Amino acid sequence: MLIRTEKQRAPGKSSAGHYGAFAARLTFAAVLLTALPLFPWQKAQQMGSMPGMDMSGDVDMRDMGPSMAAMAGHMKMTALRPKQPGDEERAKAVVAEAKATMERYKDYRNALADGYVFAHPKAKQSQFHYMNEANGKEADVRFDPTKPSALLYRKTPHQQFKLEGVMYTADRAATEDELNQRIPLSIARWHEHIDFCAAPPDRDKEYFGAHPTFGMFGSIHTKEACEAARGTFYPTMFTWMIHVFPYESDFKDVFSMNDDVAHVH
Repeated sequence: MLIRTEKQRAPGKSSAGHYGAFAARLTFAAVLLTALPLFPWQKAQQMGSMPGMDMSGDVDMRDMGPSMAAMAGHMKMTALRPKQPGDEERAKAVVAEAKATMERYKDYRNALADGYVFAHPKAKQSQFHYMNEANGKEADVRFDPTKPSALLYRKTPHQQFKLEGVMYTADRAATEDELNQRIPLSIARWHEHIDFCAAPPDRDKEYFGAHPTFGMFGSIHTKEACEAARGTFYPTMFTWMIHVFPYESDFKDVFSMNDDVAHVH
């Protein structure tokens, strides 16, 4: 299944630089996620009404784990669409291709051999991302479920890297209609991280704690406020992305937005 959805773009430096920046920022984000134990879950639930959040429709915050909900003030999600004939079949076809692709990568060493890179291995994470830059660049212009932009692993009591899912990405300029062509928006919701303020070097500690100022959990949501705090503002932090967990037995959990629980059993 190959779907060319975005406007025609000639590959070049802009594409390479764009995905390279994405990979670097995801690595940086992995470090920030270590702040979650200090971030109260109740506070995360309250963020659903904070300025700057664009959930594009009703979202049950209980469907998200603490790490995703804590970032809700810096997230944009696609709107949930009415189901159309064939939507579920299209979604299941993507899941089937993802599951078949994952078979090779149950051994993480095969991922390394195929160009996947462990994003920030020293950070303590519940879920590990192995990123593939070439697949990410290609995903900007077409959708190939056999080439995920990232593989998602989890540490278990018996295994260091247990493969549980994949992450697909799309160009940050992709429209919701284009995303719907890849995976129906009646079945799953894509998300992107927005309004990120990077801290100046002397204020790094303010990424963390119960009331962070900067980053994906921070209180700053505007360019003006970020510049006033001497930070660097990113209107969009990453590309569009979606996680797929083919090993889940209940189809409603296959596109789960809860990364804090295991999706392989």
